[in-house]
Amino acid sequence: MTAMVEEAVRTLSYREAINEALRLEMRRDPTVILMGEDVTGASHSEDESHLDAWGGVLGVTKGLVHEFGRQRVRDTPITESGFVGAGVGAAATGLRPVVELMFIGFMGVCLDQIVNQAAKMRYMFGGKARIPLVIRTMIGAGFRAAAQHSDSIYSTFVHFPGLKVVAPATSADAKGLLAAAIRDDDPVIFCEHKLLYDMKGPVPEGEYVIPLGQADVKREGGDVTIVAISRMVLHALEAAERLAQQGISAEVIDLRTLSPLDETTVLESVRKTGRLVVVDEDNPRCSVAGDIATLAATQALEFLNAPVKLVTPPHTPVPFSPTLEDAYVPSPERIVAAARATFG
Repeated sequence: MTAMVEEAVRTLSYREAINEALRLEMRRDPTVILMGEDVTGASHSEDESHLDAWGGVLGVTKGLVHEFGRQRVRDTPITESGFVGAGVGAAATGLRPVVELMFIGFMGVCLDQIVNQAAKMRYMFGGKARIPLVIRTMIGAGFRAAAQHSDSIYSTFVHFPGLKVVAPATSADAKGLLAAAIRDDDPVIFCEHKLLYDMKGPVPEGEYVIPLGQADVKREGGDVTIVAISRMVLHALEAAERLAQQGISAEVIDLRTLSPLDETTVLESVRKTGRLVVVDEDNPRCSVAGDIATLAATQALEFLNAPVKLVTPPHTPVPFSPTLEDAYVPSPERIVAAARATFG
């Protein structure tokens, strides 16, 4: 992490860390606004007792409306194309909107606003336009929320030039990366895994920024590289601990930012270990996992001692059945098996 000026470290949940980042950035910069469905809870009502009934569907923005008021924390109608489009317009005219797209699977409703407008405006206006827009959205299976609310399809946004894509795995990273996303002059898709919201970890007080585009080596090792994204980082760390008990030293890399991608950190690790396992909860076709495998095959092939192994879900929608959903999500056991398979 960089640019930390805080004096103490506390334990916060992922949810609390995101809320704190939003609060600090809104205090720092009056142009930062927040909008989305139920981000306050009936903020349009004249009855103030209804305010903050929700704070978003899982309570991430709870309490912000009381400090910043209904002009800066705004509930919207259920119309993703409308409020994401409003966010693009607000960003183009001088504000720094943080728009909550409740679930990433809803992106189809507002894809034109994101990929034809937000992503292309700076390029089409010769660099004269800035679109400092953050779209916060939830990803991830395991919540028993069925297929339309459980996707991890961040690779869709990675495909489009002009968008930056972030998927933090820890509370500290979520806070620092969200601050960087809000301060960035380009549109950022900020992916929050639902099953991480209650996970707790050390988070520094005060403002700090983690630059976009920098991966983090969460565990050093010398025998095999495991690259993971979002919640899969926790599974990779668990797998690395099990591998260590078997005499295999695994290095775990948390990509953190998917676009721009920190190729240097990945390649340096692969050249050191000679083996690569990529863990990705997204659909396997045209995925970030495939992108990382291609990177290794084209720029570090001579260092690889075994074929690259991918640990992903099957190419199906997320099942609603709890048993099938658990089988769908990459597990520490599958990561261990893939890592061991690189040794022949």
